[in-house]
Amino acid sequence: MDSSHMTSLHEDITDDQPPQPASIFDSVPQRPPTKTSSEKYTPLDWSVYFDKQEDVVIPESNDVFHVYMAGTEGPVVFCLHGGGYSGLSFAVSTSIIKEKYRVVAMDLRGHGKSSTDNDLDLSVETMCNDVLAVIKELYGDSPPAIVLVGHSMGGSIAVHVAARRSLSTLAGLIVVDVVEGTAMASLMHMQKILSSRMQHFSSIEKAIEWSVRGGTLRNIDSARVSVPATIKYDDSKKCYVYQTELEKTEQYWKGWYEGLSEKFLSSPVPKLLLLAGTDRLDRTLTIGQMQGKFQMVVVRHTGHAIQEDVPDEFANLVVNFISRNQIGPHGVVIPGLRKPAFSKP
Repeated sequence: MDSSHMTSLHEDITDDQPPQPASIFDSVPQRPPTKTSSEKYTPLDWSVYFDKQEDVVIPESNDVFHVYMAGTEGPVVFCLHGGGYSGLSFAVSTSIIKEKYRVVAMDLRGHGKSSTDNDLDLSVETMCNDVLAVIKELYGDSPPAIVLVGHSMGGSIAVHVAARRSLSTLAGLIVVDVVEGTAMASLMHMQKILSSRMQHFSSIEKAIEWSVRGGTLRNIDSARVSVPATIKYDDSKKCYVYQTELEKTEQYWKGWYEGLSEKFLSSPVPKLLLLAGTDRLDRTLTIGQMQGKFQMVVVRHTGHAIQEDVPDEFANLVVNFISRNQIGPHGVVIPGLRKPAFSKP
């Protein structure tokens, strides 16, 4: 994308400030931004929303996965982000969810601060193994009840993990804005979509600004905390570029979504499908919904990243899902049996 796109991007940034000289947005990188622009697009630290971060080392490998954690009680809401995002995609919503439940948001391989032997192996099998390995390292052989939450690519990973039936404490599954039929149909356009993105940024602030101005994200606070983890500084190009080279992983894309609807429906735990207003169910899911096999909520006035665009609404949907399905720290809580059966009244 040429520089003319960046110029047009900045010409209308006057919605909440007095008119400024156009040149202020075309200044050389060394020149500090105006106070207003700086405040609006300054990065926010992960610690504003999460309680701690941790590097999870996988034994007998060179794989290290970065996780963000929050909350102290209840089941674990284990979050898997979409392609090109990071665990910080769930940051703002975590500040609400952690009041009642624990949250773990993982940087998948090739994303964020995670580091592996092969960051381009985004096959569904490898990423499922990664998720299960991280859960094992965090909780050993006795993990708490886990509600898997996955957005887009991460949604497909969540479904495939659930389909393996190897996570004994899986208590719920929430899939965010991914439907097999729609996803498979859009794969032929993915390379064009990736190549049409702005590819280089002179500063982190410019990347945050572009994500909001370009419509990728619709919530400035979420963009301020999540976007910095998706880019890295390239010394040779003297600018910021994308952390994840998604265009080099095309061979795995079909595997993310093929057979996804059947796998989703066959998972034996409570299920919630969150869709942005533009998506539609494929035939398999339509039949499944008519049969009452899962709950579906269409979230209006949002883009693809529902958890970032409307974090409060997203968080409340997650909290209500867990509460309604009576999922406690060790699984489903049966009324009247909240204490161990052998305990005295």
